[in-house]
Amino acid sequence: MRAFISAGIPFTDMNVVPDTSVIIDGRVSDRVAEGEFADATISVPEAVVGELESQANEGRQTGWDGLEELQRLADLADEGSVSVEYIGRRPKRTEKHAAEEGDVDALIRDLADERGSTLVTSDVVQSEVARAKGLDVVFIEPVGRDVENLEIESFFDETTMSVHLKVGAKPMAKRGEIGDMHYEAIREEISSEAQLKEYAHDIEESARASPDGFIEIDEPGMTIVQFREYRIAIARPPFADGLEITAVRPIVQTDLDDYEYADELRDRLLERQRGVLISGAPGAGKSTFAQAVGGFLADSDFSVKTMEKPRDLQVGPEITQYTELAGSMERTADSLLMVRPDYTIYDEVRKTDDFEVFADMRLAGVGMIGVVHATRAIDALQRLVGRVELGMIPQVVDTVVYIEAGQIETVYDVNTEVKVPEGLMEEDLARPVIVIEDFETGVPEYEIYTFNRQVVTVPLGDDEGSESGVDRIARQEVEREIRKIAEGHVEVEVRGRDRAVVWVEQRDISQVIGKGGGRITDVENRLGIDIDVRTLDEREGGQSDSSGGSPDSTGGQAGRTVTPEITSRHVVVPAEGLAGETVEVRADSEYLFTATVSRGGEVQVSRGSAIAEELERAIDHGRQITVVPS
Repeated sequence: MRAFISAGIPFTDMNVVPDTSVIIDGRVSDRVAEGEFADATISVPEAVVGELESQANEGRQTGWDGLEELQRLADLADEGSVSVEYIGRRPKRTEKHAAEEGDVDALIRDLADERGSTLVTSDVVQSEVARAKGLDVVFIEPVGRDVENLEIESFFDETTMSVHLKVGAKPMAKRGEIGDMHYEAIREEISSEAQLKEYAHDIEESARASPDGFIEIDEPGMTIVQFREYRIAIARPPFADGLEITAVRPIVQTDLDDYEYADELRDRLLERQRGVLISGAPGAGKSTFAQAVGGFLADSDFSVKTMEKPRDLQVGPEITQYTELAGSMERTADSLLMVRPDYTIYDEVRKTDDFEVFADMRLAGVGMIGVVHATRAIDALQRLVGRVELGMIPQVVDTVVYIEAGQIETVYDVNTEVKVPEGLMEEDLARPVIVIEDFETGVPEYEIYTFNRQVVTVPLGDDEGSESGVDRIARQEVEREIRKIAEGHVEVEVRGRDRAVVWVEQRDISQVIGKGGGRITDVENRLGIDIDVRTLDEREGGQSDSSGGSPDSTGGQAGRTVTPEITSRHVVVPAEGLAGETVEVRADSEYLFTATVSRGGEVQVSRGSAIAEELERAIDHGRQITVVPS
């Protein structure tokens, strides 16, 4: 008659078959050392060895723990404490892949039954199934662990946001305040592999044993654990070049009242469900602000959920945190639409799939708060371009909050208008334009629209003297169109809101203009810009020496009378005090050309060019030369 284990009473002449769970936990060698399995024969199924080997090859710590237990049993056999043998067959590939469905456990049970042995397990399900089949079973209750603290917590102080440990390197940490973090060595002792393995084992076992922890991801070479406020990543070879542990925790807990614009944002969020992107650089405090928003919404009687991978937002128990369902955030979203939260916080919106899921949920009527890495507020919104239909963007995101050094730096209001984009003049250029306004002042700062089949983001209110966003886009479009026609070098300069000058090589002039000007007229009609085509010889050595079109010679202000200087190479028109400005040069009020004044306060026109010859003729005839700011 086979006997069951009883605490403190040893087996005698017993043959036991351990399953994978007790091997991984190291419980068999513990019982041998305590004398409870004295002189027993330990029959280890090859199915267990195969499962452990597979886990170890995938970089999972459980596999290595189990293999270490097998080595301990071999050492005990050498000492004569027990007999160890390996029995059965290795599981087939399909059985390995179906391990979670119980195929490997069934192989182990069959071996115990065939040999009349006692099955030893720490798996409750395995124990109950074996008993139902009439097997003798020893169930070893998993030993509880004191998991109040992790060993690596000793590296943290009140200013530490993250700790970075790697074999062969000094322990490092990021310490300081949000916006003023410093990456520094915190101990001089080089970390050894034995130390880090001990830390890793403590972290993983604590996560399994504690209700405050769980293993978020367990992939070959990478394990991510959430334990209380700590998010811990354990990287192993071959995924990493050495064993590394990175532990991160929030060092600041805030509420919405701690931020600028708190009252305005509160009213905005309460008015109706919104689409909000919280953006900023890594470590700027985006997640901290998202937590504050989540807490405020939950306190305001909204149903709030989160979507995270991994789950690391520190929120109250009233907010349920979801991760990927069956490896897909899309499935998580489908489930949440059944739950119908008022707001969902989507942490780490990065990939195209993330933006698509965010947009789908928002268009389904769920308020969405997305956390996005971006170095400028406008960059966060541009991430949607190409991923969401342009006209739908304001319906998906109507508010952008940019966080810097733990504070709100910028808030944008996003809406759509049908208008002529800023800087374009023709009424037939009216189109849907996404207008991004400063939330506080209401002043438009950017426009996003389709220009010549391309989506462009144009900054408004550029500094004087610099090329405006509209000019830059127009110049690029004109240059692209002319390069389709010209074979040689092309240069473009935008003059005002609806004019441009194009310089091409002499041999390309007729081809660019076309018969009767038809080809350049087609380009002008497509772009809504008047284009003056000149040769590169006219531009050489001068500063903006030709114009686009002929303004009204009698209109505008009187201008400043100047005396040009003729040198061996240039005609120099003085324009002191107008550096960087665009001016018109006239002779007796007759328009000659438009130019940009150099830093030295003058306009240089290369002698030999058509415009220089016209200017010299005007000087020779004693005509009055004036400079008029355009």
